[in-house]
Amino acid sequence: MHTVKRWFSHSLPAQALVLFVLGLGFGAVFRRDDHPALWAVQSLLYTAVIIGVVAYQRRRTSRATGARPGTVDDLSRRIRHREVPEDPEERALMGRLVEDQLGKMERGSRWLPYWLGLMGLIAVGMLVLGATTGSLAFPVVFAVGVIAFCCGVLWMHKRTMGLLHHMRSALRDRV
Repeated sequence: MHTVKRWFSHSLPAQALVLFVLGLGFGAVFRRDDHPALWAVQSLLYTAVIIGVVAYQRRRTSRATGARPGTVDDLSRRIRHREVPEDPEERALMGRLVEDQLGKMERGSRWLPYWLGLMGLIAVGMLVLGATTGSLAFPVVFAVGVIAFCCGVLWMHKRTMGLLHHMRSALRDRV
């Protein structure tokens, strides 16, 4: 299982294949009346956009750290497991990766309250629309989903920031 996970995290074609199949499945489930060729075209389009964004992010991170994308993936896994490398060169790469990720997270932190507030306004708007039309089932489920999603985003943000700060201090202590 470890080799499959590693292969999947390093291989953009494998990720593209899974995204395409998932998109095709969602098209089949939610767009039953449409032609199957339309499902395939939409799934291909969504897959191309997502893989393009992922490839751009991987290349950007590789340039920032000075390492290959596979090495960046391995270092990210070691960061998640709080493993500090013994090799000084790997430590330097990991330090650059941690600083790059912390910079991205801190820049994103400025806009996080606004995005979460906007999502809350959308949920409240859905509840108001549901109350005025008399159908509250979907708006309540939607509002609960939005609240759960926002709580998950906040939890993940706090957890990731704590992990990155821990790794920054662990890397500085080892130098």
